[in-house]
This record gives sequence, structure tokens and C-alpha cells, in this order.
Amino acid sequence: MTLYSYCLILLLCTWNTAAYGPNQRAQKKGDIILGGLFPIHFGVAAKDQDLKSRPESVECIRYNFRGFRWLQAMIFAIEEINSSPTLLPNMTLGYRIFDTCNTVSKALEATLSFVAQNKIDSLNLDEFCNCSEHIPSTIAVVGATGSGISTAVANLLGLFYIPQVSYASSSRLLSNKNQFKSFLRTIPNDEHQATAMADIIEYFRWNWVGTIAADDDYGRPGIEKFREEAEERDICIDFSELISQYSDEEEIQQVVEVIQNSTARVIVVFSSGPDLEPLIKEIVRRNITGKIWLASEAWASSSLIAMPEFFRVIGSTIGFALKAGQIPGFREFLQKVHPKKSTNNGFAKEFWEETFNCYLPDGSKNSPASTSFHKGHEEGQGAGNGTSAFRPPCTGEENITSVETPYMDYTHLRISYNVYLAVYSIAHALQDIYTCTPGKGLFTNGSCADIKKVEAWQDCKFGHSQVLKHLRHLNFTNNMGEQVDFDEFGDLVGNYSIINWHLSPEDGSVVFEEVGHYNVYAKKGERLFINENKILWGGFSKEVPFSNCSRDCLPGTRKGIIEGEPTCCFECVDCPDGEYSDETDASACDKCPEDYWSNENHTSCIPKQIEFLAWTEPFGIALTLFAVLGIFLTSFVLGVFTKFRNTPIVKATNRELSYLLLFSLLCCFSSSLFFIGEPQNWTCRLRQPAFGISFVLCISCILVKTNRVLLVFEAKIPTSLHRKWWGLNLQFLLVFLCTFVQIVICVIWLYTAPPSSYRNHELEDEIIFITCHEGSLMALGFLIGYTCLLAAICFFFAFKSRKLPENFNEAKFITFSMLIFFIVWISFIPAYASTYGKFVSAVEVIAILAASFGLLACIFFNKVYIILFKPSRNTIEEVRCSTAAHAFKVAARATLRRSNVSRKRSNSLGGSTGSTPSSSISSKSNHEDPFPLPASAERQRQQQRGCKQKVSFGSGTVTLSLSFEEPQKNAMANRNARRRNSLEAQNSDDSLMRHRALLPLQINEPLSVEPTFQAASSPETSSQESVAEDNKEEVPSPEAEPSLPSANSRNFIGTGGGSVTENTIHS
Repeated sequence: MTLYSYCLILLLCTWNTAAYGPNQRAQKKGDIILGGLFPIHFGVAAKDQDLKSRPESVECIRYNFRGFRWLQAMIFAIEEINSSPTLLPNMTLGYRIFDTCNTVSKALEATLSFVAQNKIDSLNLDEFCNCSEHIPSTIAVVGATGSGISTAVANLLGLFYIPQVSYASSSRLLSNKNQFKSFLRTIPNDEHQATAMADIIEYFRWNWVGTIAADDDYGRPGIEKFREEAEERDICIDFSELISQYSDEEEIQQVVEVIQNSTARVIVVFSSGPDLEPLIKEIVRRNITGKIWLASEAWASSSLIAMPEFFRVIGSTIGFALKAGQIPGFREFLQKVHPKKSTNNGFAKEFWEETFNCYLPDGSKNSPASTSFHKGHEEGQGAGNGTSAFRPPCTGEENITSVETPYMDYTHLRISYNVYLAVYSIAHALQDIYTCTPGKGLFTNGSCADIKKVEAWQDCKFGHSQVLKHLRHLNFTNNMGEQVDFDEFGDLVGNYSIINWHLSPEDGSVVFEEVGHYNVYAKKGERLFINENKILWGGFSKEVPFSNCSRDCLPGTRKGIIEGEPTCCFECVDCPDGEYSDETDASACDKCPEDYWSNENHTSCIPKQIEFLAWTEPFGIALTLFAVLGIFLTSFVLGVFTKFRNTPIVKATNRELSYLLLFSLLCCFSSSLFFIGEPQNWTCRLRQPAFGISFVLCISCILVKTNRVLLVFEAKIPTSLHRKWWGLNLQFLLVFLCTFVQIVICVIWLYTAPPSSYRNHELEDEIIFITCHEGSLMALGFLIGYTCLLAAICFFFAFKSRKLPENFNEAKFITFSMLIFFIVWISFIPAYASTYGKFVSAVEVIAILAASFGLLACIFFNKVYIILFKPSRNTIEEVRCSTAAHAFKVAARATLRRSNVSRKRSNSLGGSTGSTPSSSISSKSNHEDPFPLPASAERQRQQQRGCKQKVSFGSGTVTLSLSFEEPQKNAMANRNARRRNSLEAQNSDDSLMRHRALLPLQINEPLSVEPTFQAASSPETSSQESVAEDNKEEVPSPEAEPSLPSANSRNFIGTGGGSVTENTIHS
């Protein structure tokens, strides 16, 4: 190296020596020297400097008692190590400690002193320096305090690989080993602290905060990490400001205005005490209260801020503090400090003067004149501090324990313990070098460094800093039994205590009450613990303050975004139906499961109401009762018909088909019960086929029955072919065929698209309708359509049969029942399509019951009434009278039609005009006979059984009297009448023969009667005749093969101008 370089280094060494005189350092010789950087003062005095004069070191102001205690912790640890027989035996540690004055410039001055001294020592320039003052190289530096200061120091020390172990610099930037190669620390980095702050805000459910950060490498990275964590937790930041202890008054005023106008009550501050102090003073001056301060560890226990006069403004502070440690014997060591005894500590003199507010006469620097500018700026000044311009002289006999200063506050040793731990870390690294065994070392080929020639910087032989290498691989147990080892980033992972500021009731000072802790080793979500019962908000309140942009959204609502506002500023929107929120400030409502629905308040989900046509509900009970009533009535009718099965009325209704019809009605009523109750797969597949087949069976019976009677009465003279087709077996076959078609439809339906039970969630939100999914509406349409088709055919035949005798066919009642059937099922279609849920089943049940009751009532109730209450009408005579009246009516109509045709022909040919038939028709059943019989005949007539019927037709009314005699009394008369009328009968009209030949009397037993027909004409009739016919006649039953009856000779007189005689032919 050139001589010029040697001279430059010598000048640098000389300059540093001048700048740090005996009163500005703590120094002690030793075999190995450790450096120290501590903030003995809070700052430097503002001084205008120009470029015309030589730069001078600025004056440090505002004494820091805590900084001096930290310095004492380093000295105590070194002395304790030196006195230890096991740690670094036969070696002495020395120290060189400088004051950084809490500024980068002063810290760099001290750092240059370390580097320069090491360089001089390595160059072996003792001949150029004062050898008596020679100090060995500084192998490691303990410090500094602030992260900004440590950043600058680490950049310089890193050039020479001089290990730096900080006790209070927590910036996460310092974990970057590419930039800060030789930096280590005994304090956790701010990454965990920022996360813990966000966790606290989330714990108290705050989401509207402001942030303040020191404008340095501590505040900016810390608050940036907090923003990242806040964003993940939906915490909004109202404002974000940067501060500094060197900010001018205008900048401070601007920040205070922002705080005062903000609606955020929680303020997160990443700053040191000196940087925050000007802002707090202005806030106190304006008396801005009601704010909650969330403090980082750098100022959470700062004596600059934790002052009683500030408590009304910042009394609601929640802060982080490092875990407190224990240093045995440290309290006694602090009490032994004295300017005369602490010869190696150049800061002891100033400490004594600041503690007792006096001056030591032998010091020129701290004379009254030179220290007058300190007054009013020192932190924690004693009671003796006055406002006068001069201090009294110190006696040297003052008692250090009589004055309360932060120096003697050793109850919670946090930073002091970190200093203690940093010194021991370096000592253990040196111990590893001292006890290293060759072959097991950390260097090349397992070599070890020589403790007597240990160097701080990179060694050419080993390629690494010897001490730094061992520090990075350090692992030892501290005095508290905890394992100490630096991670890959040179950090120690530690926990935080959470403190709350209280006002002491004893002396009014601010005390730090531990209210919780933060464990960085625990799982996420379990790291934070807070005892809310210990927290006092504003020094007295237990109620958690509110710091949200919007009021909490209660359960059952969600947060709605307000356009143009942060996400934390929202409006509360009710959860929609089917969704719920069971927590406050829900970002979104959760959807209820498929079978659940939200309650009225939307705070939870309740099971949806299950709805179907139940047996227990009133509607279901009513329908069930009607169905049971129908079954009972049908069973009653069936019982009546069974009991009176041999009576004419029952026989006239085709007895076997009536039984089958009643059975089908029982099935119809019973099928309605399948529609009631909770639908199951089997009931869904059974109910529609049961209903369809039952109704088709019922309609088929009515159809076959009506069609048979109609064919009988409209046919000509029956032949064997008619008898064959009208047989009972064929009737049942036709019923089976009609029903079989419906069975085929149902089988195809069940095979291709079987109905099934279905839980319908779509009809109503709060109700689950359990219904039957029919599988195929087309199949259901075919089923009902086919039933309606048979009903229409039945209606057609019933309408044609409406004029037949009552006892042969209930034509008008069947017609009416079919009309009811059509009305019911035509109404069913729109009702079925427009209803939903259980009402679909109810509509179909009502339709089934209505149609079934219509058929039952119209077809059977009239007959049951006659059988039970009018037995006189359930006789053979009544049956025969009705049959004879129908036959006479048909014959008379045919004769009158022929007479009218003949009259019209005569009139057209100019013949005589006959009298016009009377338009008034009268029926006389008890009038006096215009042609009285002899007395013997009259007596015989009275003995005869007979009846009278009135028969109405288009052009007149005929009163028909029928009498029945025993065949033995009239056998001869019948034979004579047959012979007398045999010739006349040959000219009889075919129409009359057709009706006479098919004159059944609807009785089972053969009965010989002698009917006599007497027709009474109107008074205007010019001629009247009375013809009596005696004939023996066998009456067939419609259930058996219809036989041809014996013909009767009948004479009747119509209401016309001429007389007509009709004779039946005896077959």
C-alpha cells in the first residue's frame, strides 16, 4: 500500500480519536475487543453549517436513560463473562462503546472508528500511531438500536465481514443476507409483529384504521407488511402518513389534521419514540381524544411517549413488547454506577449530572453554561430539574435509588436482555473457536481458527469471517434455559407480549399491564391470546371501542358494496330467501341445503315443510270419509240387490251385470284412497292404473247393459242369432275386452315410463311437495281419454234408450250419470293443469269421488228406494203394465202415422174430410166405460187383477187398462178369440207385429194372463170400439234367452175419424 494510503488511514484514525474524546465513549482493554453502539441521546442539535468552514460533529441532546441502561447491560455481560471460569477462560474481553445519538451520522462515525482501528491494526502501523493507546481489532459489534441506523451500519460493516449483532433493529429488510451479509439480531423481525397487529384488529372486529409510520427503514417496511396482512383480512386503511422527528411543524400539522378529520378510531403506528414524539405533542395540544393507538415494540414502552401528561390522549394504547428476560445481579450492578468508580465509562459523568440535575465541577463540558441548552428536552428528568439557567454542583454523595428514572426501571428487561444475549452469543462463538478440535472445524478440511489470531473480517486462509462463521452456526442455552440459535436469515424467532397502558393509582405514572401474548410458533389462528378483562380503554372503560366504516351487519344480512367507497364501507343487505348468515359482517350469505330453507330472520336454515295430501290433515280426512262413505253405500246397495235378487226390479236390471257394476264402483271408491298419504313408488305406480281400470270396468258394464236392451227392443222378430249374441257370457266377454284395452295401456305405461315418488323443490321455496311424477303425461292422457271414449259411447246408447220402459233400462238416469261424468272429467283437465303439489292429488280424488257418486246415485238409488220403500211397485203387474204401455205406445204411433198418411191421400183425391185429431189429450183411469158390460162380465172384471197406464204420443193420449185373469178360466175364450181373429191378423201391420212379438214381461215364472186393452177416444170421436183379447202368454226374463211371446188380439180406438183394429199373430 502506498504511503498516501497510510497517511489517509492515519488521519482517519486521528479524526475519530478527536471526535470521540474520553467523555464520549466507554472503553476497556482486553484480549478481544467488542464494539457497541447505543443511543445515549435521543438526537442532535440543529445546526446550520456552510461550506466555508470545516465540518464539525454536531452536539447530541436529550439524554436517554434507557440507552445508558442498555450500555450498562453490555458492560455487565462482558464483566460476567470475564469472571466466568468456563466461558473463554484465560481470556479477557474488552469493549469500545459509542453513542449513536439516535442518528445515522453519529452511528457511521462510530462504525468508521471500528473499521479504521481494525485496518490500522492489520497494517501493523504502530510506528505511526500512539502505541500506548493501541487497541486490538474489534471482532464484533453489538448494536445499533433503530433499524434505519442498523441498515447504514450493516452496509459498512458488511464490506469487511465484521459481525453485527443488533438488539433492537427489527426491520424485515435486514433479513436480506445478500445485502446485509454480516448482520444478525437477537430480536424478532417485524414480519411477525405486523401479522400480530392485523390479528389484534381482526380479533376486536375492527376494519377501519389509519396508519402512521416512521420515514425510515423501520417504519416503511413494517407498515407495508401490515397493509398486506390487512388486505387479506378485509381491513381498510383510511389514511397512511409518514413522520420523522425532523419533520417541520407544517408537516406535523398536516398529519394531525388528517387524524382529527378521520372517522377511523384505531391508528396503527410503526415508529420509534423520538420520531413519534412531535406528533403526540401536537395531538395533546389539540386535545384529540377517543383514538386507539396500536403501538409497535419500538415505542410501546417508550418513556418519551408514556408520560402521564399524554395519557388522556393515548391512554387506549395497545402495544407489543419483547419477551422480558432475567439478568441475575443486574439490579445491583445498576445501583453501583458512579462517576468516580466507573473510570472506563465515559458516559457515567453525564448520567450523574442528568439524574440529579447538577454538574460535576471538574468537567468543563458539563459546566452550567454548556448544559443550559439541555433543559426542558431531557427525558425523565428528576425532580430537581429546574427551569433556571444554571445547575447546582454535584456532591458525589447522591443516592441513585432516591430518584425515579427509566434507568432504574428493571422490572421488565426486554431490550436490556437482548443486549445481554447478544454479548453472550458472541462469547459462545468465540468459545466454539477456542474449543474447536482440528478436523471438526467449520472451515476447509475441518480446520479450526486460532483464537489468538482471530479476525473479524474475511480471512485469506479460511475464505470466511471466522467469528461470523461460528455465529451463523451458533447453538447454546441461555441463562433462562432457552435454546439460542440464529436461523438462515440471522434472526432469532421470539414471542411478543401484548401490553395495555394503565395509569398507576399510586403515583399517577404510566404502567404497562400485560394483557396477552403472541406465540409465533403456534398454528395460524391460535397464536394470539388476549385477556379482555385486563384491558382498560382510555384508562377506565371496559367496552371495546367501535372502529368500523359501517355498523356491523347483524346475522341474517350481508355486506353490500357501496360504489366509490372502500370495501369496508358497506350497507347491510338482507339475505335473500333460501340463504342465511349466522355471523355478523358476513361478506356473503350462505345457501341453505336443498332440503332446508332460511328462517324468517335468515339467521339459520330450518327443514323445509314437507307437504302432501296427508291422512291427518282436514282435507285428507274429509276425502277419506267421502271415499269410505262411497264404499259403504256401494256395499249397502250390493247387499240390498243380493237380498232382493229374485224381485222383478233386480232382475230387470240384468242382475249379474249389476253385481259387476257395483264391484267396479267399490274399486273406484277404493282407488281414491291411493291418492291420500305420502306418495311412495308403489302407490304412485298403482293409483292411476287402479283408477283407470276401475272406471273402465264400470263404464263397460253400463255400456253392455244398455246396448243389450236397446238391441232387443229395436230388433225385428228375434231369431237364434239374436239369442246367441244376447247371451250372458258374451256380455261378460265384451266387458272383459273393453277392460283389457285399459289394462294394456297401463302395462305399457308402467313398462316404458313408470310413475315414481318425486320431491319437488321448485314449486314453492319453503315447501317440499312430495308428489307422484307420472312418468308420461301422454300415457295418463290415453288412460283418461279411453275412459271418456267409452263413456261417450255409453251416453249415446243411453240417450237412444231413453224411451224404453223404465224397468228394462234406466236410460234417463244413465244419461244423467254420463253427463255428470263428462262434467267432472272435463272440469278435471283445467283443474289438474292449474294446480300443483298436494292439490293435484286432491283434484283427482274429488273427480273420482264425484264421478263414482254420480254413477252410484243415478243408477241404483232409485231402485233401492223402490225395493225398500215402495215394494208395491216391485211386482209383476207393474212390470207388465210398463211393458205393455210401451208396446201399445209404439203400435199406436205406427197406426196413427198410417192413418194420417191415408187421410192426406184421401184429401188430395177429393175424398170426405175426417175430423181432425184433438190437440188436447186427457188420460182417464177411473172414468165410466162408455160401453157397459153385462153384469156377469162386470163381476168378472172386478175379480181380475189389472192396472191402468196412460200413454202419450204425438197426436193424442190413450188410457190403457190391463187386466190379468187365471188361464184356467179363460182357456176356451182364448181359443175362440184366436180362431176368430186368425184371418184378420194376416193383414196386420208389420210394425205392430214387431212390437207384439218382442213383448217381454220381465218375470221369471211363466204366467198365463189375459190382458185386455181398452182405449178411450175423445168425445169428438164419431165411433168407439172395445175389443178384448184373451191370451195365454209366457213371460221371459231378460237375463235368459229372450223367447217369443204368444200373440194377443187387441182392439183399440184412437182419437181419429176412423177405427183401426190390430191383431197380433199367434206364433
